[in-house]
Parts: sequence; structure tokens; C-alpha cells
Amino acid sequence: MSANAFGDLLPRLGERFALAQTRPVNGRVRRIRGLLVYASLEGAGIGELCYLRDPVSGRRVAAEVIGFEEENVVLSPIGELQGLSTRSEVIATGSAQGVAVGDALLGRVISPLGDWLDGRAAPAPGSLRHYPVHAEPPAPLSRQLIEQPLALGVRAIDGLNTVARGQRVGLFGEAGVGKSSLLSAIVRGSSAEIVVLGLVGERGREVRELLDVQLGADARQRTVCVVSTSDRPAIERARAAMVATSVAEYFRDQGRDVLLLVDSLTRFARAQREIGLAAGEPPTRRGYPPSLFAALPRLLERAGPGGASGGTITAIYTVLTEGDGMLDPVAEEARAILDGHIVLSADLARRDHFPAIDILASRSRLMENVANAEHRRDAGKMRELMALYRDVELLLQVGEYREGSDAATDEAIHKRAEIEAFLRQSRDDHSAFEDTLKQLREVVQ
Repeated sequence: MSANAFGDLLPRLGERFALAQTRPVNGRVRRIRGLLVYASLEGAGIGELCYLRDPVSGRRVAAEVIGFEEENVVLSPIGELQGLSTRSEVIATGSAQGVAVGDALLGRVISPLGDWLDGRAAPAPGSLRHYPVHAEPPAPLSRQLIEQPLALGVRAIDGLNTVARGQRVGLFGEAGVGKSSLLSAIVRGSSAEIVVLGLVGERGREVRELLDVQLGADARQRTVCVVSTSDRPAIERARAAMVATSVAEYFRDQGRDVLLLVDSLTRFARAQREIGLAAGEPPTRRGYPPSLFAALPRLLERAGPGGASGGTITAIYTVLTEGDGMLDPVAEEARAILDGHIVLSADLARRDHFPAIDILASRSRLMENVANAEHRRDAGKMRELMALYRDVELLLQVGEYREGSDAATDEAIHKRAEIEAFLRQSRDDHSAFEDTLKQLREVVQ
């Protein structure tokens, strides 16, 4: 982060950053090893935000305390290390990083450090308030019960994997199966009042394409986007998911229904792996350090229904799977924590079937809570027909199945085209929830 960007950042992140400007130097960099900085710093605590300042160029880099080694404090910089040396000074702020939040964020694009990335003027400082990046989830018994569905405008989800307000869902799939395209369709078709989009380690080329082309102007007006591209330091990429969650928490605390989309949880985990291994943690499954398996539930549990305010965070996290996804520790852990999973099929994607959702492999754990009896019956009937067709699909391909052998299977074969037409949907087609239920009923009756 440049010196000018740092100066612009101060008024947006609170008085404690302004205090850091005048606070005396209380530490020195002793050595820089890989991604980490080791410094002498008295009284620092884990999670405290500090600034590394080069006395010659005046360049400043934010850093977070992540550990201790003998008499040294271990810092993970939230920015590039170029220009820093053992002459660099360390200034402690005395508190953890926060994020500026408020209605002025709607329609804007920010970095995990609070920089405005969309080229527009920063809002007036008085229009924003400070929220912590590290926050505790709501107490379990203070959360409101989940009782209402959230329409996403995608028939395959609303009809057969209904998502509830306050539910947390994983979107699992290989690379190139349309996860980002499906998220864009969900943003445009969702009935949520506020959308918070966290792009973690995203390709720089795709950020503007997603925001300006796929989302459209109307969806952008109710969306807050937190972006950290793949070239940014690991702690900044990991922080993008946390900052997006903090922004969503603010709007939830205002009593609003928020849709939080994080793309992707896998890249968050990989960033945490870089940080953990650099800090000296032992690698475990697939090289992931133990701290990751503590960080995942802390992040995911922050979403969901709130307390007395009545607001909710409905969260969808994309998870990259390779080969057998059940062998991936991140995918396995996410399945165990989240309230449902939507699996994307590479075979459907190759056939240009959008959305490429494998209905029989997907499940919403809260659909039973929010769908009426008729909806549940119709969805169950369609799932049954799809399962019957899958059982005889090979026999049909080789000409070994004879019509009349089984009435239920015959029905599944006859309705195959109608079911596929129901599940297929163009990227610009947004189906109202009532229309989805009506079409579902017409197909299965």
C-alpha cells in the first residue's frame, strides 16, 4: 500500500489510526523472513494492528501481530514488503483492525484495508462508523429461529434446495463449472435487501467483468463488494472474507436481511495455510495447519440469524473441489459446519446446462423448516423421478429397458424432458418464488 493510500485510509478507519500517526515509535524491525516480519515490540497482543514505517521513504505498511518468538513479535504484513528493512520502525495502534461501515458502502467496492477501489470519491467520514473485523458470533440461544425462505430466483435452488433466511450454504464444484456465474445470477435474482460480496483471491481480470457486466447496475446499487485479488498478500486475502462478514454483521444488526456471498472459502483456507506455515505451525492434512480448523468455524458461525434486531445473514460460500471432494479437508469441514450444500456437476457444465446443479447430490438441511407441505411433496416427487431415471439411464442408452416394466420408471422417462426444462435456466432469467412452485407442481402432477 502506498503512502498516499495510507493517508487516505486513516479518516475511514477511526481515530485510532490517526493516533498512530503521532504515537511514538515503540519497536524496530529485527529481521524479515519470507512473509513474516520479526520485531522488538513491548506489550503487543495477538491480533493487534501495527504499522511498519520506513524512516527514509516514509512508506507505511499495515501489519497484524500473529505470534511471538522468544523476545520478538511476529507480524504478518497486510501489504507489500518492498522498501522495508531492519531500519524500519514499528508503531502499535493498541487495538485490532476495524472496518468502516454504513449505508454509504452500498454500491461501492472496497479492499480489506478500507481503500475505495471503484475510483469514486470517498463518502463523508461522518456517514460511516467503525466495526471490528474480529467479532464473536451471536450467542446460540439469542439467535432468532429460522422460519422463512429466501427466494434466490434460481428454480433448481428455490424449488428443490430451498434456502432459508439465515441459512449458511456451501456451493461445491470443480474449477470451471460455473460457480461465479451462479453467484451472479443469485445476486440479480435474490429478494435479499442487502448483498455483501467477498471476492477472496479472485483473478484481477474477472473482478470488473463480474461487477460491471454480470451483476448489472440495479444489483450493484444494493451490493457491497470486498475485493482482494490473487496477487495480494495472504493475510489480506484471508482478511477479505472477515471484512465482508463484518460488513454483513453491521447490516444484520440494523435489522436487515443480508445475503453474504464469499468466493471462495477454499482460497481463504489457502491464505490461512500460508500464514500458518510461515508462522511455524506444523502441517497436517494436505499441508493445512491446525489453526485453519479453528478459523473456519469462527468465520462461518458469524453468519446466520441475529438476535433481537431481527436481521439475518444468509451466507453462500463457494468451495473448490478436485476429484473426490470428500478427500478435501476444507470441503469436508465446510460440509460439517454449514446448513446445506449445493453440488455443481462438471458433466452438466460440459453440456452447457446452467445452472449445473446436481440435484440428487445437493441438500438443504433447512428446507423442511420453511417449505409448506405441498412444496415438500412436489420437490420429493421430482427427486424421486430423477433418481429413477438415473437408475435406468444406462439401460436406456444400450436399449435394454422395455417400456411397461415399471410404471414409476416409465413416468420418470416420459417426464425427463420437462424436468430438464424446469432445471435449465438462462443466466438472465430470474424466476419468482411463486412461479417456481407453480411450474414444479405442473411438472410432477
